[in-house]
Amino acid sequence: MNDRPAPAWFVAGTDTEIGKTLVACALLHKLRTRFTRVVGAKPVAAGLEANGINADVTRLRAASNLQVPAELDNPYALREPVSPHLAARAEGRVIDLHRIANAVAQLRLLAEAVVVEGVGGLLVPLSDTADGGDLARLLRLPVVLVVGLKLGCLNHALLTQEAIASRGLHFAGWVGNSIDPAMLRADDNLTTLRSRLRAPCLGVIAHMTAPDAAQAAHRLDLPT
Repeated sequence: MNDRPAPAWFVAGTDTEIGKTLVACALLHKLRTRFTRVVGAKPVAAGLEANGINADVTRLRAASNLQVPAELDNPYALREPVSPHLAARAEGRVIDLHRIANAVAQLRLLAEAVVVEGVGGLLVPLSDTADGGDLARLLRLPVVLVVGLKLGCLNHALLTQEAIASRGLHFAGWVGNSIDPAMLRADDNLTTLRSRLRAPCLGVIAHMTAPDAAQAAHRLDLPT
């Protein structure tokens, strides 16, 4: 156990299904080259497999080299694959941000590095009064933004940047993830992102038919 909290990052996305888990797992693979106790967490996961575990959580656990109790790396495992506040409401539950913050704080004492993956886009509702941005603010972690490279990504990325700034969060960097191999003017879009996002580009992941986090890790720089 550490004497002081380990470094940690919050992986946010411009939307859902744009590769947050791929990037979070790639960062874990990268961190494992430096540390012997690295763990990923997805505090809120909506949509469970037949085994009762969210697929993203399974991938994060596989990319980690420190295994922890489920109440620490996935405090809220919700059955329905819908917005978390709706999935929680359907189960008669309320997502408590402070419970999540306590779990992340424990992870940072157990591990040498922690990657926390958000759910959906940054401002997805988590309850009737809180959203993912509120969680990131409570955790006080630097944000790594995953930009899904597709038509509309410029607007989504710039709006998310403004949301990061409005919460007073540190924008540590962004990763471009090619989710549409037929995207027109992809290089020009990347040039625009590099000029307008006020954080370093940590890497660009080419389109993968079968996403491979270990391979994607070679394309990334670690945020500072």
